[in-house]
Amino acid sequence: MLSFESDYTEGAHPKILEKLCETNMEKLPGYGSDPYCESAKNKIRKACGCPEAEVMFLVGGTQTNATVIDAMLEKYEGVLAVQTGHVSVHEAGAIEYTGHKVLELPSHDGKMDAEELEEYLQKFWQDETHEHMVFPGMVYLSHPTEYGTLYSREELKAISVVCQQFHIPLYLDGARLGYGLMSQETDVTLQVVAKYCDVFYIGGTKVGALCGEAVVFTKKNMPKYFMTMVKQHGALLAKGRLLGIQFDALFTDELYFKISKHAILMAQLLKEGFQERGYEFYLESPTNQQFIVLENEEMERLKEKVSFGFWEKVDDKHTVVRFATSWATQKEDVDRLMEVLEENKK
Repeated sequence: MLSFESDYTEGAHPKILEKLCETNMEKLPGYGSDPYCESAKNKIRKACGCPEAEVMFLVGGTQTNATVIDAMLEKYEGVLAVQTGHVSVHEAGAIEYTGHKVLELPSHDGKMDAEELEEYLQKFWQDETHEHMVFPGMVYLSHPTEYGTLYSREELKAISVVCQQFHIPLYLDGARLGYGLMSQETDVTLQVVAKYCDVFYIGGTKVGALCGEAVVFTKKNMPKYFMTMVKQHGALLAKGRLLGIQFDALFTDELYFKISKHAILMAQLLKEGFQERGYEFYLESPTNQQFIVLENEEMERLKEKVSFGFWEKVDDKHTVVRFATSWATQKEDVDRLMEVLEENKK
């Protein structure tokens, strides 16, 4: 069975496993106070071009989003996100569970529009009854988006300007950040993200690590007693070394960027293969996620040999599915997928 279901179906990059084995018998303090966590933090600060950044390692993406958003909002505030945003759709109400509403804006192939954001905020503050409403307290983006699309540098800047105008923080979900940064069609770098975002996280789970995400506060704005809040949300790992060692390995010799680039190259091969065979794309994605429109009968046949992700129904006869490459995808996997597609059409 070929697998293109997601980018976290494999375990961890071999260099991470090697480092975990090498350090396995070392006796180290817990909760992220070990030297490997400190080394990883310094490497991340350097890669971000942000020496003043405050970095914290959390166990997973949903825990990270729920913790950061809850920690940065007042009780009466909600978070602005597009209708297709991860926190809006695919986190089982984790944000609402913390007592904060997700305030939805229109989605444009997964992205937020700065002008629509500004209009929303202006209308809120001009409404004389706004004290009876949920206050917009921060903005949530993901890069890449749920649809594999990317913000340009100018788009990030424009949203950042609106956030500054209304004195609310800009938070970027970077679960797949490496794949966005290494896309052939981006002008956004890690330094750009650090410049325009008040807080973001660098995803490890989907980019080569067994688990873990690195939260980066860029403006000396980490909430007071943040580690305590991380623990309250069940996102603090007692053996914090496991996260520190992984991120230390990922940010040694640019491993994070190299393996992300590999996934993009594999996605490009996959994309070209689908194009050559006349398949319809749901939208244009420059990252490791590719969305294909399949006839339902073909989709069912393909499921017998290939695992991929359901996305949404188009109509009674067609479905959008997602094929995702990862740091571990091999060219042989893509070649075999193309053979299966040919066989499946016969």
